Amino acid sequence: MDVVLRYRGRAVTEADVAFIAHLIAQHPDASRYALSRRLCEQWKWVQPNGAPCDALGRGLMLALHRAGHIVLPPARRAQVDSSTTHRAPTPVELPEVPLNAPLREIGPVTIQQVRRTPAEALVMGLIERYHYLRYVQPVGEHLKYLVTAGGQPIACFAWSSAPLHLSPRDRHIGWSEATRQKNLRLVAYQSRFLILPWVKVPHLASHLLGRMARQLSADWERVYAHPIYFTETFVDPSRYRGTCYRAANWTYLGMTSGRGKDAPTRTPTRTPKMVFGYPLVPDFQRRLCAVG
Repeated sequence: MDVVLRYRGRAVTEADVAFIAHLIAQHPDASRYALSRRLCEQWKWVQPNGAPCDALGRGLMLALHRAGHIVLPPARRAQVDSSTTHRAPTPVELPEVPLNAPLREIGPVTIQQVRRTPAEALVMGLIERYHYLRYVQPVGEHLKYLVTAGGQPIACFAWSSAPLHLSPRDRHIGWSEATRQKNLRLVAYQSRFLILPWVKVPHLASHLLGRMARQLSADWERVYAHPIYFTETFVDPSRYRGTCYRAANWTYLGMTSGRGKDAPTRTPTRTPKMVFGYPLVPDFQRRLCAVG
C-alpha cells in the first residue's frame, strides 16, 4: 500500500486516507475537533492515562487536508498564534534575602510537585523573572516543582516530554527508530532548573538533582499513568560547565547539532548544547529498547 505522507513518525497510507475520508462523509455536520476525537476512538489513539490524543488526530487530518488528500469542514474557530494562546506568565519578584549557609543549616528542604495546583503560577513566574531563558510553555506531558527551605522558595524545576530526535541520547540508549517512537514517553527532559540568584548554598544543586531522581518517576506515574526510566537535559557551554550534573552522577552524552527541531537545512542556527543524561532505573536500556 502506497504511503502518502509521514506524520509524527507514522506512515499514512492510501487506506488510511480512505478511512478518514469515509469518516468525514459519515459525519457531515461534525466539527474538525469532533472528527479528530472520532478518529482517535477508531484508531485507539489514547494517552497512557486514557485521554484521547486529539491534538495528534487534528494535526494529522490538517496535514492531509493541506496536502489535498481529504477535505475537512471549515474551521469553526479562528486560528490563533500559539504565542498568544500561551502568553508569558507574570514575573514574580521575591525579596532578595541572601541565603549563604551550609546545606544542613538552611532548614527542612522540600520538593513539591505543583502541576495543576495554585503554586504552579508561582513557579512559572519565578522562572520568567529569574531564569536566563525565561519561561516557555511545555508541549505534551510536563511537571513543575517548587523547592523551599524553611518554607521559603529557593529553587524550581520544570520537566517535559523529551525531544523526538536527539542523537547523543539515542546512541547512548541504543534503541531502534521503532522502539524510540514507542518508548520516548518514558524519557523526561529537564527544561528548566533554577536556583534563585541570592541562594548560595554549597552542594545544593547536586543535592536537589539527587532528590529529584528519587521522586520524579512516581510523580509522573500519578499524573500520566506511566513511569519515567531516563532523564536528560541541555547545558549551554558558553555559560556553564555542567558541574552540578557531573557531581550528581549525570553522564555527559555529547553535543547537540545546533540545528533545532525545525531547522530547514543542516546549517547550525543556534549554539550547540551539552547533553547530559541520568537513568532512573539500572536496566533503563533494556526497558527502553523493549518492543513488547
